[in-house]
Amino acid sequence: MVEVRRAAVIGTGTMGPGMGAVLARAGIETALYDVSAEALERAKGGANLAETVLERLEAPKEDGGSLRFEDDLAAALEGADFVLEAVPEKLELKQEVFPRLEAHVTDDAILASNTSGIPITKIAAVCARPERVVGLHWSNPPHLIPMIEVIPGEQTEQQVVDDACALVRRFGYHPVVEKEVPGFVENRILYAILRECLDLVDRGIIDPEGLDLNVRWGIGYKLAVIGPMELLDMAGLDIYNAVGSYLNQDLSTSGEVSSTIRDRIAEGKLGMKTGSGIYDYTSEQIDALRGQRAAKLVAVRKALEG
Repeated sequence: MVEVRRAAVIGTGTMGPGMGAVLARAGIETALYDVSAEALERAKGGANLAETVLERLEAPKEDGGSLRFEDDLAAALEGADFVLEAVPEKLELKQEVFPRLEAHVTDDAILASNTSGIPITKIAAVCARPERVVGLHWSNPPHLIPMIEVIPGEQTEQQVVDDACALVRRFGYHPVVEKEVPGFVENRILYAILRECLDLVDRGIIDPEGLDLNVRWGIGYKLAVIGPMELLDMAGLDIYNAVGSYLNQDLSTSGEVSSTIRDRIAEGKLGMKTGSGIYDYTSEQIDALRGQRAAKLVAVRKALEG
């Protein structure tokens, strides 16, 4: 069993700072690595914000944890028992990175990928020791969502899976072990919901504002407390069977991306990062929304954990 004392997060991006803050708070000496000095500077602010949120959550804090920022890969990986890759979602890039990680760590170090859907078997195929590679898919924001998907590849050793689950439990999160499937479980469910939502908007059945209200206070409110399988039992399997027998035939099965999305991308409207997407945003609104949503997620998590 690997006792994780030192960790490295490779790639800061959107999630790196939050993941680093969680690891450091669990008493682990953690390095955040990025090739970009600008990205590392942004990561410092992101990590500070994540730590503030963890304080508000009153998350357990163990002695010995620390967070440092490195632009030298060897320095970031020195003595690491656990490495979490978080580079952009391109298979060729990840396959380029993993052999470099192997070159700097001991044979028993765990190599994990935060990929949101690329098969772990493909990522590990370029490794000398694919048996110690595992998927650890965090949800965004990673310092607020206490569930991590644990996905072994075809050659991942069971001990590596067990060690990864033990590490996740160490910082108070819930590990969910899954078999490999494109997109993994969380994103498959999310994208199925988003496809139906966008289809209803595309067809003019409902506008975006109404759709968000419907889902937030309809299924969203319930699913935060009652899981889908539990909801089936609560509603009655006979009821699901009766409604599903006609409704399933009418649900969207399109393999194409929604025209609502494609049209906005063509106009350069990519969401909050460009100031416009489904909705329009000012920089002040973006800052306010992020703060409000973090506060609400903190409150919901406290309520669910209580």
